[in-house]
Amino acid sequence: MTEAATEALSVVVERDIPHPPEKIWRALTQPHLIEAWLMKSDFKPAVDHRFNFTADWGAVDCKVLTVEPHRTLSYTWTAHGLESVVTWTLTPTGTGTHLRMEQLGFRPDQRQAYQGARHGWPQFFAKLETVLEREG
Repeated sequence: MTEAATEALSVVVERDIPHPPEKIWRALTQPHLIEAWLMKSDFKPAVDHRFNFTADWGAVDCKVLTVEPHRTLSYTWTAHGLESVVTWTLTPTGTGTHLRMEQLGFRPDQRQAYQGARHGWPQFFAKLETVLEREG
């Protein structure tokens, strides 16, 4: 393992959400719901599917890596020189779901992207929870 690889930073956000994994999975995989809490996309939950997230500041190029319905979803996240992987893990609990998101792959010289993700993901999670409430 190279020294640079051992220094890669990750952003992790975890929440206990009072909704079943199936409902959260829909919010993570259906484009109209993704747009409501994250960004506009042409996402499909199919391994090797290439898609983009688009926002007023630009676009993120992505490719689906893992799809285990209601359990695990991962995809590459490439934008502005950042090459990372976002992994969602859904674990059923007695009251709903423990949702974990990890974005791994920030190099030490990508402090701005890292700080942006550290501040951005909790905001996205808050929007996701609002969407889940609204979708009843």
